[in-house]
Amino acid sequence: MNRKNHLVPPRMPVILRSSFMSWAIRGKDLLLARPLVMGILNVTPDSFSDGGRFLDSGLAFAEAEKMAAGGADILDLGAESTRPGAHPVSAGEELKRLLPVLQKISAHLKVPISIDTTKPEVAKACLAEGAQIINDVSGLADSGEAMARLVRDSGAGLVLMHRRGSPQTMQRQTDYTDVVCGVIRELGERFTAAQAYGIRDEQIILDPGFGFAKEAQQNFDLLKRLDEFKALGRPVLAGLSRKAFIGKVSGREAAERDFGTAAALTLAYERGARIFRVHNVQAARDVLAVCEATVKE
Repeated sequence: MNRKNHLVPPRMPVILRSSFMSWAIRGKDLLLARPLVMGILNVTPDSFSDGGRFLDSGLAFAEAEKMAAGGADILDLGAESTRPGAHPVSAGEELKRLLPVLQKISAHLKVPISIDTTKPEVAKACLAEGAQIINDVSGLADSGEAMARLVRDSGAGLVLMHRRGSPQTMQRQTDYTDVVCGVIRELGERFTAAQAYGIRDEQIILDPGFGFAKEAQQNFDLLKRLDEFKALGRPVLAGLSRKAFIGKVSGREAAERDFGTAAALTLAYERGARIFRVHNVQAARDVLAVCEATVKE
C-alpha cells in the first residue's frame, strides 16, 4: 500500500506544538523538550529480561539508585509480568512485592515513580505512598472507571498502552488489515475513553505497545511509521527495550539485546517518540544524547 493512501482514524484532534512539550504528573510538569528515559524495575520472578533479579527489596533499591545515577528521569516499578503467556497475580501479591521498594525509593530518591499495573487497588495504595504515574498496559480496558477516577482525582500521569486481550491471549489477536492504522484507531479509542472519564489530556502519554498483540514484522512496521501517531495529539512512549522482535533479527537472548535496542531507540527518536522505557538506563541516555545533539537546531 502506498503510504500516502494510509487511512487516518476519524475525529483526530487539531495538533498544537505545546501539546507535545510537557506531561502533568501530580502537580508537576515533566518537560519534553528533551527525551526522557524511564528505567524498568521489575520486582517479579518471571519477567522476560530480568525476572527474579530484584525480588529482594534491597537489591531492587540498589538498582533504582543505579538507574537514578545513570540518568533516569522516571522509574517504572512493576510487580506482575505482562510478557506473552504470563499468569496474573493477586493485588495482594503485587503490593507485597511493590510497597517495600516504593517506600524506600520515595524516601531516598527524587526521581518520579511510575507503577506498572492494571489493578485500581494497587494503584491507589501506590499513589498513597508517593507514586506519580500509572502505567496501564490495558489502556484502561481492564481497569476501567475505578482506575480512571484515581488518575483523574490524584492528577497522576497516565500511560495508555495499546494491547488486545490479555498476556495469555494477546499473541492470538494479531490480525490487522494495517497494523499501524489499526493500533492508532484502537489507541485513539482508549484515549477518548480516558477523556470521557475526565482525565485531562496533559496527564496522558500514549504507548503503541511494542510486543503486545503484535507479530515481529508488525513491530517493525510500527517503528517505521511511528511518526503517524502524532495524529493522536499526545507524546509517544516507546517501550522497545530488549523486545523479542529485536532478538528475532539479531539472534540474541534478552539480556544481550542492548545494541539492537540502541538502534530501535534511535529510529524511534527520529520518528518522534520522546519517552523511552528501557532496562539499561545509562546506555539509553548516551544513545539519546547523541540523537538530540544531531538534530538540535
